Amino acid sequence: MREIIFDTETTGLDRLDDRIIEIGGVELVNRFPTGRTFHVYINPEGKTVHPDALAVHGIGNEQLADKPLFAGILHDFLDFIDGAKLIAHNAMFDMGFINAELNRVGHPPIHNDRVVDTLALARRKHPMGPNSLDALCRRYGIDNSHRTMHGALLDSQLLAEVYIELIGGKQAALGLTIAEQSGNQQSTDMAGLIVIARRPLPLPSRLSEAERLAHARLVEKIGEKALWNERIAIQ
Repeated sequence: MREIIFDTETTGLDRLDDRIIEIGGVELVNRFPTGRTFHVYINPEGKTVHPDALAVHGIGNEQLADKPLFAGILHDFLDFIDGAKLIAHNAMFDMGFINAELNRVGHPPIHNDRVVDTLALARRKHPMGPNSLDALCRRYGIDNSHRTMHGALLDSQLLAEVYIELIGGKQAALGLTIAEQSGNQQSTDMAGLIVIARRPLPLPSRLSEAERLAHARLVEKIGEKALWNERIAIQ
């Protein structure tokens, strides 16, 4: 199973008027990074980067003046994503811009059935939030200290780690890989399987010493018929 985690940076928020200026992507096969990536900067064809967008990603028009137009990177981009599921955070934003650019060059749009939105996954799994990429990195212990500004490739690399955690962590990915290698026809049904990993160390007891003593007195009062005695004997 091949998936592409991707992200875009743009000149602003209006997909009908603003333009994509950066695309980054990371390839996963059977939920593991292959090391293959895609990264380009794109000339916005005269569209000025909005100051609010510049504050987010730090990419100015002077940096884009010598970069290729979207039409110039189109075939490389389509080759990279060919046949793969596309994964993005707040995917409808990115796909709106991708399809607007495709429309400008006369290429058919990419259909939504190829796209997975990790923001929607996160909201279902963590309904109380927050579910920004930075918040999810903190939740899953993923080091994002080098993310001082948004960047399409860096954000794709971080999102790849977040995505694996959202769908059940590395153990779920490993289980899927083993199933596929063994020829299990049901392996594709395991894509959403959540595997709860065993804690490396048990959680400390919440019982106070006074509660422990009270329980011991209760067991002593019940006598030999106390079920706790049978449990202790089994252990």
